[in-house]
Order: sequence, then C-alpha cells, then structure tokens
Amino acid sequence: MKIRGSSAGRAVLSVCALASCLAGAALAEDARPPAQSVAEEFDMHAPYVRYHFDDTDMDFTLGSMVLGAIGNGGAETGEVFYTVSKIKDGCAASWQEQWIRTAERAEARGRKSLAEGHAVSARQQLLRASNYYRFGLLAMMTDDPRLRPTAAKSRDAMKDAGKLFDPPLEYVELPFEGTMLPGYFRKAAADGEPRKTLLMLGGGETFAEDLVFYIMPQAIARGYNFMTLDLPGQGLLPLEGKVFRPQMQHSIRKAVDFLAAREDVDKAKLAVFGISGGGGFAPQAAEHDRRIKAVVMSSCVVDAEPLFASMTPVVTATPEKIATFSSFHGNTAKLVAWRWGVPMDNVPGLVAANKGFTFDPAKVTVPALSLVGEGEYQNAETKRQQAVCLEKLAHPNKKLVVTPLDEGASNHVIMENRALMAQVVFDWLDDIFKK
Repeated sequence: MKIRGSSAGRAVLSVCALASCLAGAALAEDARPPAQSVAEEFDMHAPYVRYHFDDTDMDFTLGSMVLGAIGNGGAETGEVFYTVSKIKDGCAASWQEQWIRTAERAEARGRKSLAEGHAVSARQQLLRASNYYRFGLLAMMTDDPRLRPTAAKSRDAMKDAGKLFDPPLEYVELPFEGTMLPGYFRKAAADGEPRKTLLMLGGGETFAEDLVFYIMPQAIARGYNFMTLDLPGQGLLPLEGKVFRPQMQHSIRKAVDFLAAREDVDKAKLAVFGISGGGGFAPQAAEHDRRIKAVVMSSCVVDAEPLFASMTPVVTATPEKIATFSSFHGNTAKLVAWRWGVPMDNVPGLVAANKGFTFDPAKVTVPALSLVGEGEYQNAETKRQQAVCLEKLAHPNKKLVVTPLDEGASNHVIMENRALMAQVVFDWLDDIFKK
C-alpha cells in the first residue's frame, strides 16, 4: 500500500511505484474487461478485473456492490451466482426482476424464522433480503411503479432485522427542511458507556442501507458506535425535491447534533467518513463543525466540478450517445443527473451542476485520511486532488493510502475489499483516538 503523509509509519501492504500506477503497468491486460480502456477514458464505475458481465457498469456493480457485501452479511455466494445466471447482460429490467425475486425468497425465509422465534436466522435472511431489494433498485427509473414499494421493502427488512441485533440497529429520522432524513444508529455495546463513534456518509448513488453493509460490522467489532443517514440527493429524497447542493454540511450537522445529544457517544472521539461524493461532504462538514474530531475520505474531493469534467462517460453522454448504451448503463447515468437536479436528458450538465461543491483543506483542522484504489488513482484529476488535499490540510496528522489491485482493492471506494478498507480506516482511527 502506498502511504504518504507525516503519520504514515510502516506500510503493511505493498503496491507498485507511482509511475507504474499512473501508466497502468500494474494492471494486467487480461485483468481488464474487454470494453474498458483505462488510458483513453476515466469511468468511476470501471471494474479493474472481469467478474462476470460484458457490460462494464453491470460488472462493476456485481464485483463491488454485490460481491463486496458478502463479508458483511449482505449477500451469499450461491444466491448471487444463481441470480446473475438469470440476468441478461446489460439489461436493467432483467437485473431488477431477478434481484427482486431473490429478495422475495430471502424475505420469505426470514419471515418464517421470525414467526417461529429463530432470531439469528431471521436477522441474517432479512438483512440479505434488504440488500437484494436494494440491488433491485439499481438503474430503476423514477417513473417505475416498483420504485417506492421496492425501496420500502428494503427499508422494512432492514428495520426488522435491526431489532434482532444486540444492541439493536435503531432506525432514526432527523427533521430537515420540512422532511425527514432517514438513517440508522447502533451502539457498540449495550452498557451505555460513551464510545468512539463513526458517522458514515455516502455519495451520489447511495441509500443509507448501503452503508450498513459497507462498514457497520467492522465498526461495531472495533468498539465504535455506528451511524449513517440519507442526505439530500440520496435514497428517495430527490422525489421530495431534496437534491444535492453545494452546502452539504447543513444536513450533516443534523446527524452530528443527534450524536452530540447521546450519552453513549464520546464527544472527543467522533469521526466522519465519506465515500465517493462523500469524500467532499465529510471534510466540508469537518471544516464547519468543530465537534468532528477526525475525517476519512475515499477519496478526497476538493472540488467536484473538475472531477466530473474528467469523467468521460459524463461529459460525452449526449442523448445520442446514451442511446448506444446498455439500458443498465444508460439508466444509471440518467439517475445520477436526477440526483443533482439536472434533467435526465442532459447528463453532461452534471459538470456545471457540481460548481461550488468544494471545501478548503486549510480549514480542516483535525486529523485526516484519504484512501483510494490503485485503479481509480490512475485518473490524473483524482491524483491531483489527493495531492492538493494532502498538501493543504491543516493538521500535521494527515495521510494518503493507495490500496492495490493485486489485493482486490482497486475499484471506486474500495467496495470489493471491505476488510482491507476497514483495516486501513480503523487502524488509523484507533491510533488517532488513543489516549
């Protein structure tokens, strides 16, 4: 693992030299999907190994979001590969239909166990059902009559599974601008003692449930309280007119208020971790809210506008170009635009819509960590923003970690190796919060 920063210490993993990373020499040609040309264009949804599908967007989703969730209880190998065997490559409708069917089977098993008093079995099945319904929402357009009910089934399964944890995973709603920001909180232990706490933030395509499967088990295992929530632009909040806006810190403050009011939260050990677009939201919150004591980013987004401008699939996604995409890829691009309040027939408008999504690293006065997968780090703009971030961050305890392809940790926000991601994050946080 390549590590930079004043607190780097000893690297426990290895990665290629920077020049090789940038040139792509460490990415074996036979490891790339046939349609992916790393040198020619940059796509956040690029898979750097081939998992199953020829459609690269669908394959990225399978490798990162689906398979990556197995270790955290969000999927089972047999269920995954049976489901994908029935999916038509690149077809959004086929993907949705098959994952919803799998979700229904898992939910039925969970409900049966719950009715018969088998709490552990019920919890495990309902957790997977929640995640499978969530997979069924991917690339589902906003006028699809299945959208709201499928999202509700995902949330209901998570809420019911959450009651079966000890301590329970609590569903919470925080008032904000005439609506509610839904989310989850789980105590590290049932004793009520104040504990270090992780507030987890997602990015441009996130539902709060995603982040439960992203990192909650690792947080609890290490003695951290866990919280996550949907911010404006996330979940189904855009259906209420709540889209992403440059000043994300105001909604994040609601979560910090919630945590600061709890006796079981150690106010001196509150960290915020943001992935994807959250790599800008989290440090922006830390810039404006001194109650946040450490910030983690995957990866650091100092200015979202030039980053979006570097994404070839965004800037070239005219309606004529989208017509050549698979339905899964095309719908995904349109839905990202929708979450920023951009007309879905103007995906390139995402670049201008991200003007002002910035933070000032010099005003982030707490310890900070940025981590990025080796494949994603090849993008010149991603690399530039990490350098700017690391140079300007005010606190001397700051670090950049590049996680390697050869350990399956190269994709966007390192979803395909959550154990390695968590090792980096929590080893660093544990050192920060040592007394």
